[in-house]
Amino acid sequence: MTDFGEVLKNVGEFGRYQKLVVFMLCFLSLLNAFHMFGQVFMGISVPHYCNTSWILTKSPNLTQEELLNLTIPQNADGSYSQCEMYETVDWDIESIEKHGLNKTEKCQDGWVYDTSEQESTLVTEFDLVCKRKEEIEISQSIYMLGLLIGSLIFGTLGDRIGRRPVILISMLMQLSFGVGTAFVSQFYVYTTLRCFVGIAMSGLFINNLVLVSEWVGSAQRAYATITGHICFAIGCMILAGLVYGVRNWRLFQIIGSVPTALLFFYIWVLPESPRWLLTKGKTEKAKKLLQRAAHINKRTFNEELISELHEDKITKSANMTDLFRSQKLRKITFIMCFVWFVNGLVYYGLSLNVGSFGLDIYLTQLIFGAVEIPARAGSMFMVQILGRKLSQASSLLLGGAMCLIITAIPKDLPVVTTALAVIGKFSIASSFSTCYVYTAELFPTVIRQNGVGLCNMTARVAGILAPLIGLLSKYHSAIPMAIYGSGPVICGVLCFLLPETRDKDLQDFTQENDTTTSNQSDIPKDCLINENGYGHELDTKYKKSTRL
Repeated sequence: MTDFGEVLKNVGEFGRYQKLVVFMLCFLSLLNAFHMFGQVFMGISVPHYCNTSWILTKSPNLTQEELLNLTIPQNADGSYSQCEMYETVDWDIESIEKHGLNKTEKCQDGWVYDTSEQESTLVTEFDLVCKRKEEIEISQSIYMLGLLIGSLIFGTLGDRIGRRPVILISMLMQLSFGVGTAFVSQFYVYTTLRCFVGIAMSGLFINNLVLVSEWVGSAQRAYATITGHICFAIGCMILAGLVYGVRNWRLFQIIGSVPTALLFFYIWVLPESPRWLLTKGKTEKAKKLLQRAAHINKRTFNEELISELHEDKITKSANMTDLFRSQKLRKITFIMCFVWFVNGLVYYGLSLNVGSFGLDIYLTQLIFGAVEIPARAGSMFMVQILGRKLSQASSLLLGGAMCLIITAIPKDLPVVTTALAVIGKFSIASSFSTCYVYTAELFPTVIRQNGVGLCNMTARVAGILAPLIGLLSKYHSAIPMAIYGSGPVICGVLCFLLPETRDKDLQDFTQENDTTTSNQSDIPKDCLINENGYGHELDTKYKKSTRL
């Protein structure tokens, strides 16, 4: 009997070939940061007030200060109202200056924006102010809905047609809809196209993770996976510089989308997962890939290992319901879904509100991106030293604690608030990287894509809710952070119920129980249910191991 781990050791678990695969996928991870957080800056708010140019017909030589004093009411703090104006009157300018205007109304002729710092934003382009102000957060939630839809579509599609085709399809969608977004004339069209970009992004996230996990050996799997996360963090830092230099949202959207076109040579060089090919019975294609990998790794490939592997392999179709067949697998599925949900809620909640901590938004974005690099890199070593389970639990508990502490910090201490938020972002980024590695190792190959896709889907649900939770701050500023803090603490405790997977080879098929429990007595002898709840048809005389 031979398992796939032996085959991978024969060709090289993390040789030059695997490093090239990881390197190629890292470029996609870097570019993904532009689409994920770009709208935070494309939709940045700018100073504005009602358009009251009507008074210039009475006196065209009014200064800007005089125009505002005569036509715009002031707030209690002395600032001018952004959503109200004095009603238009037919008086001459002398009467207006003498008696003043007292009756107010909502803006009637649009707004005037201060474009001294921002040349063009979604706010100035589509008048997303006052009663339309919340449409920015709603649009971000719809983008996150696209990530959810992508999880549903590409999670199962990757298991059906392969990891490689889904990555290429997602790249094409990301390029087409990303560039198309820059040329829209209505905000609702923009939101729709952003939703499709989100769908493509989800296809890249899931299949990049699975492809790397299935090409790399267990000892280096965490390093390979988290390397892509570090590149995403570098992308977040580059984003800070890009949005600082490019203050036109349309130009930024083009610059952030077009580089994907430079990566379409992946059509010829990006490999499929040999594990997936073997589970689908495509042995010859798997052999060719493994031979190429062995050649580049300067190793000698033993084809007999594939023959032994093929003889012992028993395949059976799998779907999402297989994740819930037994108590053990149900527990893993539910806890990991909760882990992804909490990570998504806090990560996106903090990342999408970089302007709410009191410091400069560009500086905060740069710090948030920079802190992710040691967080992601540190998780590489943490999962190897402490193990997956303890790493996952500790990072969640620390991140939740920081968010809860922020709720008690006064608003006049922005530096303290930002410092705590940075620590929270550090912890949650580390937790997110850990859960990517942990999840891919917990689920067998035959249902891995379904498992990762389902967990990814819960993170996308959290992403949809994260911008909306931010809106609760108008009722009390501590509500969002209280929500972001309580979830990780609960989830961190639940992680101790999960099994450890450090230094264990990936499981391709679910394993059988050594003995059949009494509650399985009604199951036919030739279709026993294993400990993970997955059934295999067995020979009546021999019970062969189905682990590759």
